[in-house]
Amino acid sequence: MKKVKGRMDESILVCVYYGPNGERLIRRGHKMASMLNCPLYILTVDPLPYDKFDAEKSSYIDQWKELAEQFDAEEFIMQDNEKRPVAKVISGIAQKYNITQIVIGQTAQNRWEEITKGSFVNVLLREISSFIDIHIVALDRTIKGGEDITYETGVRGYLLKEKDGYRLCFTCQKQISHEGIFYKEIGTDFNNGLFKFVHNGKTYQVHVTEDYVVDSIEEPLNIM
Repeated sequence: MKKVKGRMDESILVCVYYGPNGERLIRRGHKMASMLNCPLYILTVDPLPYDKFDAEKSSYIDQWKELAEQFDAEEFIMQDNEKRPVAKVISGIAQKYNITQIVIGQTAQNRWEEITKGSFVNVLLREISSFIDIHIVALDRTIKGGEDITYETGVRGYLLKEKDGYRLCFTCQKQISHEGIFYKEIGTDFNNGLFKFVHNGKTYQVHVTEDYVVDSIEEPLNIM
């Protein structure tokens, strides 16, 4: 059960896009919300549907969801398959949740940079209420992500329990242990990459090499 915030006349919306700076924005928003003792919301927008996200995008989503839970955010809002202009989406969310302060970031590595480079702020200001403040946070332009590996768009896959471990397959069978999304490494003819699945509400990720899982799977299995 979430704690009742002391001030309901203030509420903060953090807008994040894909990149390693998203965590910093969320932490900044959490700090502001803690100082004001008010609700915190986190928003991300993408024109693609969730099942078309690549491995990197979905990994950031998972991280942000964990941070939202850790920081007791009121809600993590993901607007996927979104065709409307970003400013209209933010405005709609701000109105729906009675937002009074919006936090966005400035970085050369993500799409939110356009906010600080021209008309976006003016467009957003025209869309939102005059009672909402916008905070533009300068972010590190040199920060890099983890592995320098790129992946194809994820496809639905399954893990089949065998004597020597777990094998990746793409047809649903009776003895399937896990259903999830497989992200194949670009530039390989083998099924090498990442397999992501959900168990008990949490997302897990394992590495696959030539069809077989090479990481340990210790969680109880979802037997279909």
